[in-house]
Amino acid sequence: MEVEITFQPPLVPGILLQRYKRFLADVKLRGGKIVTAHCANTGSMKTCSEMGREVRLSYRPGDGRKLPFTWEMIRMDAGWVGVNTGIPNSLAARAVQYGAIPEFISYTDLRREVKYGDNSRVDLLLEGPPGPFYVEVKNVSMVEDGLAQFPDSVTERGAKHLEELTRVVKTGQRAAMLFVVQRPDGRAFRPADHIDPVYGQGLRAAREAGVEILAYRADVTPERIRWGDPVPLDF
Repeated sequence: MEVEITFQPPLVPGILLQRYKRFLADVKLRGGKIVTAHCANTGSMKTCSEMGREVRLSYRPGDGRKLPFTWEMIRMDAGWVGVNTGIPNSLAARAVQYGAIPEFISYTDLRREVKYGDNSRVDLLLEGPPGPFYVEVKNVSMVEDGLAQFPDSVTERGAKHLEELTRVVKTGQRAAMLFVVQRPDGRAFRPADHIDPVYGQGLRAAREAGVEILAYRADVTPERIRWGDPVPLDF
């Protein structure tokens, strides 16, 4: 069974005019109307926020939302790139439930956003006969020099997650960092040491301590985002 998130109603096409104040993007729709869309991405969006590129927006009016449009993806030279950082968590949860991630196959129950550690919340807490398994999920939208890389800006929060997961494995439990590459290019994954060397060092230290590092690709199209194949690691 394919594990995917489909877009209903269909996404709205447009052209990116600018991204600003981190959470806002101006987009020109077909017909010429310009709208401001919510940008659910706190990073720099380096290599995936070029003005003049074709984009797709979801549209959900009502529910007290200030901005009914949300920026979901952008078409770069290699293909569509998912920029909504909320998608990987939902997609990964579905992949776990349908047994699409071999490393997690022994776990039958899943909870999301569970408190743990020092005032943190783990993205996915898997439970089953082997015991609890703590999984943090990160969206990867940057490719440079043929490699998918994370982070695309300095992330103190990301470094804290690595420390929390390391403490988990030191208690004898399993923990993993799962990177979801929402773009078709990038032959392998590695930490972006040139952007955040502290995170790169922390990721390697966590791996040495026993935190499992996994990377999977998500196949992005305007109709759906589908769970894909493992991406090799290049540390």
